[in-house]
Amino acid sequence: MTAVFFLNGLTLSTYIVRAPSIKDAHQLSDGRFGFTGLLFAGAALACMQFVGPLTARVGARAVLRVTLAVMPLLLAGIAVAPGPWWFTALATLLGAVHGTTDAAMNTSAVAVERRAGRPVLNGCHAAWSISAVVAALSTAALAHAGVSLAAHLVTAGALLLAAGLALGPRLVPENGRGEAEAGDAAGQDGTAGPRTGWSGALIVLGLTATAIMVYEGAVLGWGGIFLHQERHAGLSLAAAAITAYTGGQTAGRLVGDRLTGRWGGNALFRLGAAIAAGGFAAAVLTPHPAVAVAGFALAGLGASVLIPLTFSAVGRLRGAPAATLISRLTTFTYTGILLGPALIGWVADQVGLAVTMAALIPLPLVVALAPRPPA
Repeated sequence: MTAVFFLNGLTLSTYIVRAPSIKDAHQLSDGRFGFTGLLFAGAALACMQFVGPLTARVGARAVLRVTLAVMPLLLAGIAVAPGPWWFTALATLLGAVHGTTDAAMNTSAVAVERRAGRPVLNGCHAAWSISAVVAALSTAALAHAGVSLAAHLVTAGALLLAAGLALGPRLVPENGRGEAEAGDAAGQDGTAGPRTGWSGALIVLGLTATAIMVYEGAVLGWGGIFLHQERHAGLSLAAAAITAYTGGQTAGRLVGDRLTGRWGGNALFRLGAAIAAGGFAAAVLTPHPAVAVAGFALAGLGASVLIPLTFSAVGRLRGAPAATLISRLTTFTYTGILLGPALIGWVADQVGLAVTMAALIPLPLVVALAPRPPA
């Protein structure tokens, strides 16, 4: 499953890091490009509402074999789109297929974790984090070498397509047992209506995921700006805040499954949240930019396990097929990704960025107090 996360992340990250070149190539205004991003996100969210029942019916393996082939084709198509309207249409379709892939691959990872009887979600999400680093470094190298946008995305699309087609037959088909058990339990314990996936426990975990993504959006969207604007760090040091956070996050996810097996998911979740809060506090409250960068690295290390463990916790809920539950959770995570940076910007306009960032320090601790299903 880690290969699926890596390919999905590499496809999406390649599109994201090439966004400035795409914007210039089609001569898009900020508003038009932002509108395309909104369509991308809206399409992803819409598809997440339908992919759960679809995956429960045909299996995550069948869904992933299609999406891993379609995403690279859309990436290559964006590179040769004949005009801005074609680009907008293809980007919207890419968002839809990405949302479908995201829900299906997490569903499959939860099924693999249940079948294997050991944690695997952190390793899968680590592969996604690594893919983002690979995409950023390879894009920088290709841009420095003068490789055109079209040549880059078409070549990347062809390689990703070949990898997806090769990986598809190797995906392990679901045995259906976990899905059947969840379905049979629907409504029996009062946690959910028949097979809808909506329950009090899911909503609590979903709001937990939204809060985590708001916190992550604060670091990734505003951490560098905070250091430059409030701590007067140089641009290179300010950018290092993002690198430090993602580096800490990747390192934590590489060992997260091992620690989950040793300490238990709920205990590790609360420890990670405490470390994240401490690192974020150090980053925001210190007047020294270099210390702040180290704080962001610690925050990334602590936060690394929070989303994977939340997916794992949702996979343990009863009352509906796991595919339906996971698709519901991805709706909450995307809501946090979309609303977090914008909400922080709006609040910062009212009270200042320093105060806004400081107000977020307790957020991981609040998340740690939310009830979680037994590990």
